[in-house]
Amino acid sequence: MPAPPASQPPDAYFLQLSRLILVSFEQLVGPPLQSDRAKAAQHLMRQIGRLSAAGAVLIVVLMIGFDTTEIGLMPPRGTPGLWPLRILTDFGKDAYVISVLAVTLLAIAVVLPESRARARAALLRFGGRIEYLLLAVLVPVLVTQILKWVVGRGRPFIGGKANPFNFAPFSGTEAYFSFPSSHAVTAFALAFGVAAIWPRARWLALAYAVIIALTRLVLLAHHPSDVVGGAVIGIVGAAGVQYWFAVRRIAFTVDREGAIVPR
Repeated sequence: MPAPPASQPPDAYFLQLSRLILVSFEQLVGPPLQSDRAKAAQHLMRQIGRLSAAGAVLIVVLMIGFDTTEIGLMPPRGTPGLWPLRILTDFGKDAYVISVLAVTLLAIAVVLPESRARARAALLRFGGRIEYLLLAVLVPVLVTQILKWVVGRGRPFIGGKANPFNFAPFSGTEAYFSFPSSHAVTAFALAFGVAAIWPRARWLALAYAVIIALTRLVLLAHHPSDVVGGAVIGIVGAAGVQYWFAVRRIAFTVDREGAIVPR
């Protein structure tokens, strides 16, 4: 492909930008291209089934046997020395993570029409990965907002005592938005996505997710079972988005065994 000129008329630039966005959208919502998608679907469902079953058992066990105990082990809410954790926990806030990924994707789209051929190819590859990370976080976060409203679990000490069975379904208030933890959903979805794209970074990504989850417990924002539920939803959601991308050969592909691997 010949290199584009150093600068283009505004009309030509916006035409290329619009065409790029349209092609990306059509590829994302278009029909699957991967012939081995059935194997990939079976592989994915087995993984999701095992993780969901283990997560459900652990959530019940924690609610019955540990949620109340864990609250008693944490420092009192508002302890002055916890200010570093209040800063650290925001690195897992869904609005912040999604905003950073969206701005990054937008920046890539803006510079693409003016980029040279070699840089454009690299930016397209990187843009596909950021697009995946954005949706890998956004999809489970949206599901989580619905679950929070339906379940209506009270946060620790709502109602005057540590009661893990304090529920007010469909209340729609922040006090009863404890299950699942949005921070855990965001952190584990992002960690799964990063590890899927860059396998060498998987331990760093896991450490990030675990640290964010722990801050929610120490700050008494959630019960342990909330965090486990968030982790499961985040991983399952990110894995589902990964399958969607892989069968369309965006950022991922499916190997002969049905496993999803980076392109």
